[in-house]
Amino acid sequence: MKTHVKKGDEVEIIAGNHKGKRGTVMVVNAAKQQVIVEGARKIKKATRPTEANPEGGIQEEDGPVHISNVKKLG
Repeated sequence: MKTHVKKGDEVEIIAGNHKGKRGTVMVVNAAKQQVIVEGARKIKKATRPTEANPEGGIQEEDGPVHISNVKKLG
């Protein structure tokens, strides 16, 4: 499926709770019609302790935004 944005593009979120935020596209999932924009939609995720992260706990990461809600800049 062809999309209007690709990894590395500068975009602005034009709809939803995060409207007006700008950032760089980190991941494009064309099958689910979602993009992950750096710093635009922070979500908190609970993680179990692992060898890489022995403490586990709550971590913040960037969440997906529907591809129709982003506008390519430039």
